[in-house]
Amino acid sequence: MKKLLFLICTTFFLIQNSSLGQINIYSEDNKFGIKNEQQEVVVKPIYNKIIRLSDESFIVQKKNKFGIINKDGEILVPIKYRHVERVLGKYAKLGNYGDFGLYDETGFAVIPPIYDSIDLLFGGMLLTYKDYKYGVSDFSGKVILENIFDDIYMPKPNIMRIEYNGQWYEIEQVSSDTLKLPDDVKTVKTSSDFKVTNIVVNTGVVSGYSVLTFTDYIIKMISSISPAHEDTIDELMLSQGAETVSILIKLTWLPRYPFSYARNYYKYIRNPNNGPLSSIRKKLLKKMNKTTP
Repeated sequence: MKKLLFLICTTFFLIQNSSLGQINIYSEDNKFGIKNEQQEVVVKPIYNKIIRLSDESFIVQKKNKFGIINKDGEILVPIKYRHVERVLGKYAKLGNYGDFGLYDETGFAVIPPIYDSIDLLFGGMLLTYKDYKYGVSDFSGKVILENIFDDIYMPKPNIMRIEYNGQWYEIEQVSSDTLKLPDDVKTVKTSSDFKVTNIVVNTGVVSGYSVLTFTDYIIKMISSISPAHEDTIDELMLSQGAETVSILIKLTWLPRYPFSYARNYYKYIRNPNNGPLSSIRKKLLKKMNKTTP
């Protein structure tokens, strides 16, 4: 009986100490704060959301802006961004328009906040987008491919396709299931490790480039309406923390819709790499440049 009582008391003590050793997120009046290991309030409940990034730091939302604080409430990344996303559980992607960056748990900008977008690729790589051009970086912040490419995507973990000046190239890592680009990508050639292929088909010479260009932009003006609308809805939803019900009830995003839509529509119109006929136009221009004496 004594042994059973001792076991119960020991278990209760361990559970109690385990609870005391944890940093807790607590709520009050639909706001969130943080208590320390001694269950003392170190961050008052002033945030709409608190999301754990690590044992030492948290993503926080105040009104419709996001940032990062540490467990003592000190601001590591300013609470000024409308978009946030956890990456691989230990990084946070934060940004507005043209200032997306990737931050670690200490608030250090692993990828500097200078990009229009940052997306995860296979093989521990990140696809960056800036001034309508794509590039690739890794999680140490090293730039593997500068932002000079028209398009980059990976159809498989060991294959990367790159468009540069209207020409498509494919890099395949034959010796592995996941692509790992070397330090000097420009010198990559077909070998036992890599297979480099030009995958563009020659379409021949077609007349009427200027007419095609004009037609392309007329179609782009129409075709950009729907993508701009979809981007605007996504943007406004994310700015509310993706609380769809709250958006539909409060409709606080409606006054911002025209401004956000105009910016997104302008982005699609300005982009030289999109539009229904843009690929044909680039191929024609490339062919014409080759045949010009």
